[in-house]
Amino acid sequence: MIQRLDIEGIHLKVDDNLNKYVYRKLANLDKYLSKKIKESIHMEVILKEIKSKDKNNCICEVNLYLPKEKINLKESTVNIYAAIDIVEAKLKLKIHEYSDKHNLAKIHRRVLKKILRRSF
Repeated sequence: MIQRLDIEGIHLKVDDNLNKYVYRKLANLDKYLSKKIKESIHMEVILKEIKSKDKNNCICEVNLYLPKEKINLKESTVNIYAAIDIVEAKLKLKIHEYSDKHNLAKIHRRVLKKILRRSF
């Protein structure tokens, strides 16, 4: 579970139900990362509601601070819960890409060390 998760509402009251929903959806995404990285994760969730004459528009913006990278996602829909669901799916994809990119370098280093040991 992500230890540092900040939720902020702009023109929207973040009640207990919405707070629990965000935690349930987004706080468990650290299971896709290594144990070393889990300690330094910080996530900011900004929920906005823009009311106009025609329709209401809800925006969910997530800033995820990881070592060596920052992931910023934004989604806009009619319902705030739907926006959170879409951001969760996009965030899973981005976290997988981050893990693959950073774990791949470690694998290359280990293979290179084995090759260098055998050749000398």
